[in-house]
Amino acid sequence: MDELIFFAALLVFLFGLVSAVASRSPVTAPMFFVAVGVLAGPLGFAWYEAETDSESVQVIAELTLMLILFTDASLIDLRALKREYKIPLRLLGIGLPLTMLAGFLIGQCLFPGMALPLIAVMAFMLSPTDAALGQAVVASEVVPASVRDSIGVESGLNDGIALPPILACMAAIGAGVDSTLDFGYWGGFALKQLFYGPLVGAAVGLIGGRLVDGAVKRGWMTSVFQRLTSISLALVSYALAEKVGGNGFIAAFFGGLMLGTSTRVVRERLQEFGEAEGQLLSLFVFLIFGAVLVPIAWEHWSWMSLLYAVLSLTVIRMVPVLVSLLGANLEPGRRIDWASIGFIAWFGPRGIASVLYMLMFVGVLGRDGYEPMLSVVILTVFLSVFAHGLSAVPLSSLYGRWMESRSERG
Repeated sequence: MDELIFFAALLVFLFGLVSAVASRSPVTAPMFFVAVGVLAGPLGFAWYEAETDSESVQVIAELTLMLILFTDASLIDLRALKREYKIPLRLLGIGLPLTMLAGFLIGQCLFPGMALPLIAVMAFMLSPTDAALGQAVVASEVVPASVRDSIGVESGLNDGIALPPILACMAAIGAGVDSTLDFGYWGGFALKQLFYGPLVGAAVGLIGGRLVDGAVKRGWMTSVFQRLTSISLALVSYALAEKVGGNGFIAAFFGGLMLGTSTRVVRERLQEFGEAEGQLLSLFVFLIFGAVLVPIAWEHWSWMSLLYAVLSLTVIRMVPVLVSLLGANLEPGRRIDWASIGFIAWFGPRGIASVLYMLMFVGVLGRDGYEPMLSVVILTVFLSVFAHGLSAVPLSSLYGRWMESRSERG
């Protein structure tokens, strides 16, 4: 593990030296870390080997998921979301459930021998999007702000929304695996996880944010500790929820969503630190993904796995987005055009949330007997890292030019 930490830290430093150059190229940080991970793992030079359920991998995965859920949720302005973000609300309220349903139905057709709860959990794991895989899209000034915001808000919220159904599926699978525990036990367990998690997280975020506000106004708190608050509140939300039987990850998400600080500077400092730490841990996970997960999955890949992965990134994602955005207004008084719908539909990458939910599944239920399902998730994310990473810069430029010419034509 020490060698992996050293290797990951060295890669972060080296990529950071050219990060500004890379942001203008088709090469993204996730692409680089996944590719290097594959080369460093058993499929390449075999410098590093580990199991998905090893303690070190699980700790990294849990900490990353906790911080990402908290930070992504804290970036959402609930009042602005209600007032301005009609498109992300359609994507989350209509597009996301339809994506889950489409993934489940197509999974049934392609994998008739797979248990229904496994097909469902696979579809749910692959429903959240990861805007970081196409960072050039959300950072590009040539892409209209309304489209960038829509993609960013959708990505920030759908990972937290997808978590409860994933937990419910895991409870159903666990009930079937452990014959000594009936479905009532697992059902009660899931309900407690889904009830106490949001309650504890919302309380920690609201109270913690208000306390930070008060301390800052009185001059009691330095800017350094304001930044540290993000990871502190995420950890407190997680730990308290787990202590009372709730789900710590849901608590972290609601802690960020209900973050009670109203001081703009303080909120920005919290988010900046959380984003930086989240980015660091995410790149670490992408390295593990390439070095550990891809090697254990490739032998289970089949033509059906590839077909499902391609459909997940196209039909399963794009058709629900099309349905959800029909008749929507991109801006006040302006209906959304087909180019914008297609652009938003394509940039729904599957990334860090899918990987972390899969590692959470392995940590609770193991991977023996579940390799075919897990391998489909890994293949989909692997394809998405490169397909969306490579297309982000050229498609953003093409779309931006098209929108500019359209506005000039009036």
